[in-house]
Amino acid sequence: MKHLVLMLLTCMVSISYAQEDKEQKLALKKANDYVFEANSLINEADFVSGEMAYRQAISEQPNTVAGIYNLGNAYYKKGHFEEALYRHEQAAKATTSKSEKHKAYHNIGNILMQNKKCKEAVEAFKNALRNDPTDDETRYNLGLAKVCAEQQKDQEDENKDDKNKDENKEDQDKKENEDKKDKEGDDKEDKKDEGDQEKKEGEDEKDDEGKPKDEKEDKGKGEDDKNKEQQKPKPQPGQMSPQQIKNLLEAMNNQEQKVQEKMNAVKEKGAKIKTEKDW
Repeated sequence: MKHLVLMLLTCMVSISYAQEDKEQKLALKKANDYVFEANSLINEADFVSGEMAYRQAISEQPNTVAGIYNLGNAYYKKGHFEEALYRHEQAAKATTSKSEKHKAYHNIGNILMQNKKCKEAVEAFKNALRNDPTDDETRYNLGLAKVCAEQQKDQEDENKDDKNKDENKEDQDKKENEDKKDKEGDDKEDKKDEGDQEKKEGEDEKDDEGKPKDEKEDKGKGEDDKNKEQQKPKPQPGQMSPQQIKNLLEAMNNQEQKVQEKMNAVKEKGAKIKTEKDW
């Protein structure tokens, strides 16, 4: 009984494997047919139809390297480098053949060179040579990629130096502007202090009422003179002022002096003095 069950299971597994193998072969055949059709369409310059046929091939057999690789080449020829790069990387992972890996990495290097990614291209060409060290074309492209990568490195270093110079200049200009602002602020403070000092001095020269002291002093002098003038004795009505009395005395002295001068003059001439008449 056990032997019978074993035999039945073996038969079922064999039939299952046979069925899967048959389906895989059928899918591979369909995929190859689509690839063949796509190659013909691409050669006839019918890119859209060719691209669709390649996609159908990949749909039937996702790991069909021919369909993936050829679709990548078709994208490369049309200048669609990003799509081409994706498909060739996919092909390099799908295949186990060193020859197919070499071709995929070689094309990856060319695409990276087109995208100005020289450093990455160097690694791609190295991977291609690891799978086929005899390919002189790959070796030549590797040399070009190394030169390109070195030039890009020098340019990046130069740009970095220029950027650092610009940043340093920007920092220096910023510092100078800050110093200038600080200096202007200090000057304003100095002017403000001077203005405050002048204002304070001006206030010191004023009295409590806010008037200048000089004006107050002049006003005080004027008031003193006025007070003195008011303190002088005023002449009473019917009386002579001291000044009038002084003037009168001077006039009398002058008149007396004139009379004396006349009398002296008569004596010198010897003139006779007339006496009074008798009655």
